[in-house]
Amino acid sequence: MLHAVVQRLRERYPEAKLTMAPIYGGADDTFDKMLKLNLYPKAWFWRKGIDFTQFIPNRLLKAYGLVTTNEIDIVIDAAGFSYSDQWGPASSRELSASSKKWKKNGTKLIMLPQAFGPYEKSNIIKYVKIWAENADLIFPREKDSYRYLTQLVGEKEKIKLYPDFTNLVKGTFPHGYDPTDKRIAIVPNYRMVDKTDLKTSQAYLPFLIKVVKYLVDRGLQPFLLVHEGKNDQILADKVSYAVGSVPIVKETDPLHIKGILGTCDATIGSRFHGLVSALSQGVPSLATGWSHKYQRLFEDYGFIEGLISVNDDDVVLYKKIDLLINPESSKPLCALLAKKSNELKELSEEMWERVFSVIDSVGPR
Repeated sequence: MLHAVVQRLRERYPEAKLTMAPIYGGADDTFDKMLKLNLYPKAWFWRKGIDFTQFIPNRLLKAYGLVTTNEIDIVIDAAGFSYSDQWGPASSRELSASSKKWKKNGTKLIMLPQAFGPYEKSNIIKYVKIWAENADLIFPREKDSYRYLTQLVGEKEKIKLYPDFTNLVKGTFPHGYDPTDKRIAIVPNYRMVDKTDLKTSQAYLPFLIKVVKYLVDRGLQPFLLVHEGKNDQILADKVSYAVGSVPIVKETDPLHIKGILGTCDATIGSRFHGLVSALSQGVPSLATGWSHKYQRLFEDYGFIEGLISVNDDDVVLYKKIDLLINPESSKPLCALLAKKSNELKELSEEMWERVFSVIDSVGPR
């Protein structure tokens, strides 16, 4: 998502100064990403719902090259999936407080296509109402998110459904990458362990092993693609060991990930943006997921049969895998996905035009 945003903004506004707040305590080294993309670091010191940046003199922040809140004209939020009961109130609480300041400063807040909700817990609802009121554009990524949000704050002109916008990003390849022995990508996601019920959580690793073994037995050259976090790597290691050491590709560059997935004959995964990267390139895919966003993604691509449960019996599982690997079913499926991808890309282009109209409306300070 970060690459998608930066690419579009730099194409349209080559002289713009882009800044990003670091993420603390996560698996990703966001500062390293910021350096690679030539982004200015944003002063952002939040703890327990309090913005401690306000207590630091601006001259000190500037001395370290940090961008301050008062310098920002536009905030582009591409959180993906942060504002929901499942992730708790912290992100919404922080956004509600920030959005008040931005509104007062005349700063525009644009929330790019992402998943919202559900909202049933009282400790998050009040914050969602505040940031929804202060935002200038809000784009739910699918109809469940749209419903969760509008049931809470009402239908508004500024709230419109658009698909995931990373479908427009073009992939690249890691130096020397050879796809000849890596034809079907298996993309694990530890969220299937820590964000699901006990039955699903316990079944996930055996499910992955079963999938890879089925593909190995048919000589179809599966490999494990790890692109986020050490826990995903642990899952991949366990699967590879269990089936006799299939290749593991570890890649953190999202452009390389999309490039790799575009070379595959098929993918079976649980990482949302890995699935978007595959489907948007016409690559047949099966998905296991832990939230409503997976079902809606496959509905968008006209392939709801691509959803599988880790608790499905073997007959159902193997039948669905066969949809991807048998030429008589995979060829028309590729054509369908390519058609749907073009339709969704047109919507993403429309979404960006709405974003640009808001940005263009901001005059000099």
